[in-house]
Amino acid sequence: MAEESGQPAANGEQGPPLVVNAQYIKDLSFEVPGAPQMYAHLDEAPSVAVNVDVEARPIAESSYEVILQIGAEGTFKGERAFVVELSYGGVFTLSGIPQDRIQPLILIECPRLLFPFARNIVADMTRDGGFPPLMIAPIDFVALYLQKYGNPQDLAGGNGETGTA
Repeated sequence: MAEESGQPAANGEQGPPLVVNAQYIKDLSFEVPGAPQMYAHLDEAPSVAVNVDVEARPIAESSYEVILQIGAEGTFKGERAFVVELSYGGVFTLSGIPQDRIQPLILIECPRLLFPFARNIVADMTRDGGFPPLMIAPIDFVALYLQKYGNPQDLAGGNGETGTA
């Protein structure tokens, strides 16, 4: 049986192809520029704009740091109600993945694994900041990837380096 580390087991079996080694908040910011006056006039939920980005970088031979960046700004009657900025990271180890499939895996599947945890942090932060919890809709990381890099098959001739999506 393979070990959980992603390294080959003693009998030669390969471990899981993707292992989540760690997850963490790399950076977190929440502000209410108009506090406390903003709360006195808040009779409905603010409108919210959300931006998402993914960054990745190699940190060892088969390990990568993937950062899911989420920025959200709530506005109410033309005024900024709140600003949330979260960089939520993970360290992932890959094994047995063809080189031409590493970039799509890192920039699609890894942020997909991080997203529910980052979403929860943003919801808690906005709720704790005195607003309704911001429940970010599920993100299509495949669409984000395709928008930035095109079809994953087009990468077969590429160098497999990671980047942002």
